[in-house]
Amino acid sequence: MTDPQAARSAAVALLARRDFSSAELRGRLARKGFDASAVGEAIAELVEERALNDGRYAANFVRYEAARGHGPVRIRAELQALGLSGEQIEAALVEGPDWQALAREVRVRKFGLEPPVEWPQKARQARFLQYRGFSSDHIRLALGADFDLD
Repeated sequence: MTDPQAARSAAVALLARRDFSSAELRGRLARKGFDASAVGEAIAELVEERALNDGRYAANFVRYEAARGHGPVRIRAELQALGLSGEQIEAALVEGPDWQALAREVRVRKFGLEPPVEWPQKARQARFLQYRGFSSDHIRLALGADFDLD
């Protein structure tokens, strides 16, 4: 389909349900059979009208994923997969929560208040936090200052 207005209507219908990144929306419209030029024109209009904003999308995504206990490494990878630029991702992560405090909170929620004392416990908790997307610095601080990953 080559009609930009039809592409715009389909995009607005998608945006009415939830927020999308522009790359994600472009892919959805292409799968619906819209021509690339019609999709580009519709997305440009929506960006100009501020109905579509990648910066806002990234900030909301970071807030949502952080509330689920995910760290900045994992969130960065997910946002890159959604087609956002590095500048938008970094800006959203900087505006995000205190990642060190979040790592500590996630560890306490899963393993309790007592910090790990034996190496197997430390390794298990470090692997868990690494899977959740926290950096080695965040993990060190969450497990206690004497913990060393190296």
